Amino acid sequence: MRVEIWADLVCPWCYLGKRRFEKALAGFEHAADVEVVHRSFQLDPTAPPTAEHQVEQLAAKYGMSIEEMRAQQVRLEGLATEEGLEYHLKGSLSGNTADAHRLLHLGKERGLQDAVVERFYRAQFTEHRSLFDHDSLVDLAAEAGLDPDEARRTLEQGTYADDVVADAREAQELGANGVPFFVVADRYGVSGAQPVELFSEALTRAWDETHAPDPA
Repeated sequence: MRVEIWADLVCPWCYLGKRRFEKALAGFEHAADVEVVHRSFQLDPTAPPTAEHQVEQLAAKYGMSIEEMRAQQVRLEGLATEEGLEYHLKGSLSGNTADAHRLLHLGKERGLQDAVVERFYRAQFTEHRSLFDHDSLVDLAAEAGLDPDEARRTLEQGTYADDVVADAREAQELGANGVPFFVVADRYGVSGAQPVELFSEALTRAWDETHAPDPA
């Protein structure tokens, strides 16, 4: 059974949703038979390539004050802690994630996609390492197990750019206006960083329906 996860690498709710889904999957009887595929989604494909302070960017986007947005970040840090994650959102940066998403597609080709996703999330939300310049991305990709020379060629040559666009287009066709967005067995869509119990229910229901015996 296949589960597809659309997410953006600068979305703290996406990392939270990933971890909650993984907890559900760990308790799922048929977890060994579930394939997880990460798909690309850019919350702001027009974002500049250079990094900006995320709290200021988000405050302007949602019409909030810096103090209000920082309060939201503190709340998110608490939710992350509950899931075993370590968020340090104060001073975090944001920018255009197209290049980072292209490396996720390289990771998929090399069987290392989840390791790349996990490394990029930790860099963004815990370590304040940049996902927005090639040197940093190559270093992070190498730490996730990718060949650094291949990662750099991917960035310099624009490889997988069409795949990133195609992922976003498919998400829109499915009606996903935000992320994280999960599609389980091409049957059930789960939007947002939902509770573990809801992911467990979706996994069980999809498995039962896709593995029901044929009627006699």
